[in-house]
Amino acid sequence: METPSVRVYLAGRVSVEGPASVLPSDQFPGQQGRVAFAFLALERARPVTHAELAEVLWPEALPPAWESALSAIVSKLRSAVAKSGLAGAVSMTSSRGAYELSLPADAWVDVEAAADAIHEAEAALRAGGPREAYGPSAVAQHIARRPFLAGEQGIWIEARRDRLRDILLRALEVRAEIYLWNGEHALALQSAKELTALEPFREAGHRLVMRAHAAMGNTAEGLRAYEHCRRMIARELGVDPSPQTKAAYETLLQSL
Repeated sequence: METPSVRVYLAGRVSVEGPASVLPSDQFPGQQGRVAFAFLALERARPVTHAELAEVLWPEALPPAWESALSAIVSKLRSAVAKSGLAGAVSMTSSRGAYELSLPADAWVDVEAAADAIHEAEAALRAGGPREAYGPSAVAQHIARRPFLAGEQGIWIEARRDRLRDILLRALEVRAEIYLWNGEHALALQSAKELTALEPFREAGHRLVMRAHAAMGNTAEGLRAYEHCRRMIARELGVDPSPQTKAAYETLLQSL
């Protein structure tokens, strides 16, 4: 695979890397400049109206002179891109009350790469190729762990964080399956426990914990993990575990 001409990092520290130049996080025009860039980068397939971008930057209430304030932020953002030497690869245009950010066709954007990677990993696992799922699942997990625009709030930002969290959960599930296949049972248990800590009602995580304990020869611990899952679901939801989880429990019992 050829190296992309531009790499955009939005999870963690916002930055842009080109072949010979970099726009680091501290050279963006403040936190609002980073938020504006992230929104325009992820919505680059379409023009973004000034009002829409303003609502992302000021989610609680627009300031009285928001048009002028928005124009100043975008102008400073353009200047930062130009000073970094990336103007030939990253451009922002404004017309008919909308902004549009352009990146090269082969640009790599981390949160988009994470979404693609988890789809690839899950597809490989479904096709019986855990070896092929290893790399993509690692990419998805690594990116999805990073905070997205830390300290900022807003509907769009929260939605993006939810997407990254979902990718992380799915990546942990895939990683646990891969580790079990590869005989790395302690790592499988670690991933499964992290999954259940993040999403206690995700029964797939509890089943992975049970399987990892069993693979390590700790069947009793696996049974205890099931009982913990059963009690939690009964207490919080008033229901029994799913048939799949009950089947995993029965399998453990039969191994005694």
